[in-house]
Amino acid sequence: MIQKTRFRSKLFSARSLALFVLGGIAGIGAFGCGAGAGTGVVGVGDESPLIAYVALDREFSEPILKYYEKKTGRRVDAIYDVESTKSVGLAQRIIAERTSPRCDVYWNNEILNTIRLQRRGLLEPIKTAHGDEIPATFKAKDGTWFGFAARARVILVNTEIVADKDRPKGIRDMLDPKWKGKIGLAKPLFGTTATHAACLFAAWGEEKAKEYYEKMKANGVQIFSGNKAVAQAVGAGRIAFGMTDTDDSLGEIDAGNPVAIVYPDREPDQLGTLFIPNVVSVIKGCPHPKAALELVDDLLKPDVEIALAKGPSAQIPLNPNVNLKLRVETPKTVHPMEVDFDAAAKLWDIAADFLTREFADN
Repeated sequence: MIQKTRFRSKLFSARSLALFVLGGIAGIGAFGCGAGAGTGVVGVGDESPLIAYVALDREFSEPILKYYEKKTGRRVDAIYDVESTKSVGLAQRIIAERTSPRCDVYWNNEILNTIRLQRRGLLEPIKTAHGDEIPATFKAKDGTWFGFAARARVILVNTEIVADKDRPKGIRDMLDPKWKGKIGLAKPLFGTTATHAACLFAAWGEEKAKEYYEKMKANGVQIFSGNKAVAQAVGAGRIAFGMTDTDDSLGEIDAGNPVAIVYPDREPDQLGTLFIPNVVSVIKGCPHPKAALELVDDLLKPDVEIALAKGPSAQIPLNPNVNLKLRVETPKTVHPMEVDFDAAAKLWDIAADFLTREFADN
């Protein structure tokens, strides 16, 4: 019964986002187009479809791309990542295709793998119509990538297991022996969990970060396939609390499960809550550079951030011109973690090698 309720809630949310984005265009609530499949939208002239590699969950990103197709008449064939290799799989695909790129636009749902592609020289510097509106922290100095629509790394708590007075306040509470074996984390080799780890390596230094993950392992952290699986385990009461993202946390709240979101280390004298943006870029040598820039311009419009903020994932607008009442906290309401994303990207391989050794068998 719980699974059935979750499915209906998720389906309703995805359709609601589609209807919002598409402004009531009839019939757009139904999604049936697979990766690389025909959409029925005729491309501009005789050009082949624009190819987008998309790491943001399909239920949230697909309605945005469908709307772009409707507006422009240009077909977009999207290749979506899977939960178990979030963002890493697509980045590796772009690297493998570097001598003959297939991808035009890379829509990543985290930032560090995009910076790693930048460091390899695989991204095209562009000037986008909305680039000046984006805060400097969330865009490349050389114009190769631009951030928008962030999520926060949070701790989701089962309120039936954890009393209010015992709720964790920071990520170090994952080490409390009181919760041994009752805490959860997505496998820290992919997606925002890997990004979070690299950011901690940059913020704390290698030794301190390694010690943190070693102690978490010793405290019996349960490792899950992805952030959504962590959130679902909390909602079902299989663990007391776990580290995940705001969008997956809201899915459990919308499903009516007994959970609450904790924004960790939120006070000014603490580490801060990590906010991770979506990032969009154009692949160097891509088949459709002009059309790719047009899609990037469209994704960076305030309207897209508004749609993602109002949709079920409640993503956090980064454009200061977007003012909305949100369901989640933002860098304006909690102390954000100060991050040097370039430094974190440089430490990615060191962090990944260590975490692979520690958690590969989980």
